[in-house]
Amino acid sequence: MRPYIREKTAFGFDELPVNTSFEAGYLVTVNSGWRSIRPVVESAKCVGCEQCYLYCPDGVISIKDGKAQIDYDFCKGCGICAKICRIGAIGMEAER
Repeated sequence: MRPYIREKTAFGFDELPVNTSFEAGYLVTVNSGWRSIRPVVESAKCVGCEQCYLYCPDGVISIKDGKAQIDYDFCKGCGICAKICRIGAIGMEAER
């Protein structure tokens, strides 16, 4: 039996999806208040590299005007975005 081999197809970056495959809120409910720390973005430091956007497991980070923005309604406070930010534009602070 021969394995099925697909033909190679060329594609450009304009054919890749721009956003994640889902929007926050469709698959989860609003954070019920159990988060103890939350990420805070310093807009002056943010260079818009989109690493936090790519690594966020909940898809709550969006890039607007070249800066990261966090939807706190759905953020769980895991801190992955703060760890992945090499610039140091995202820090974690205690929940108010």
